[in-house]
Amino acid sequence: MARLRDREKGCPWDLEQDFSSIAPHTIEEAYEVDDAIRRRDFEALRDELGDLLFQVAYHAQMAREEGLFGFGEVVSSICDKMVRRHPHVFGDEQVKSAEAQTRRWEEQKARERAMTGGDGDRALDGVAEALPALTRSAKLQRRAARVGFDWPETRDALAKLDEELGELRAELCSGGSQARLSEELGDCLFALTGLARRLGVDPEAALRGANARFERRFRAAESEVHASGRAPGEIVANEWLELWNRAKAQESS
Repeated sequence: MARLRDREKGCPWDLEQDFSSIAPHTIEEAYEVDDAIRRRDFEALRDELGDLLFQVAYHAQMAREEGLFGFGEVVSSICDKMVRRHPHVFGDEQVKSAEAQTRRWEEQKARERAMTGGDGDRALDGVAEALPALTRSAKLQRRAARVGFDWPETRDALAKLDEELGELRAELCSGGSQARLSEELGDCLFALTGLARRLGVDPEAALRGANARFERRFRAAESEVHASGRAPGEIVANEWLELWNRAKAQESS
């Protein structure tokens, strides 16, 4: 990485980059790691983990150039953090369950935030704004639930979703503005995320699964269209629905 960033003999493209321009690549590589795991392609996972590690080296090199920190300090920092947050492994504390460890972890994170000048007792502190919206929604709700802000029963979360859908329907019927429709739709998505959390379902993973099913079924329907010698643009809505249902039935069988 130092060679790539060398001012005299380095790569022109790499020399133009900064933290902000590289950050999207870092996020993309993390998603590619996730994709390889979901496909259980472990050869690809090896390569994608290398790509992700390269991103860490990239940021560390840019930080070293600015006199901030280096790769070794990144490694030392995470090692120190893991020791600090696992006193039941590296010390004498006793933790009897994964749930207890989760609570202990969050307590330690709150103390660390307080030590660095943050509000250590604020439940929502430290939830990164750059997270995908569904993931962040679920995390915000989990944090709030840990301090008692939660529905007593799953059926209450379902009722809240019904309520938000009713409000969206009312806006549609009354010709609500785009801003109001966006707000009500956002409330529906937030409520749906809350229901997913109560059911123990990762909403981001659930939506990815739905995306994958849609893609498979649409491609199957599209293949039938091409096999018939017609162009997709020639197919009307009812025909698409029939092709879709056939693809769905074939997948189920």
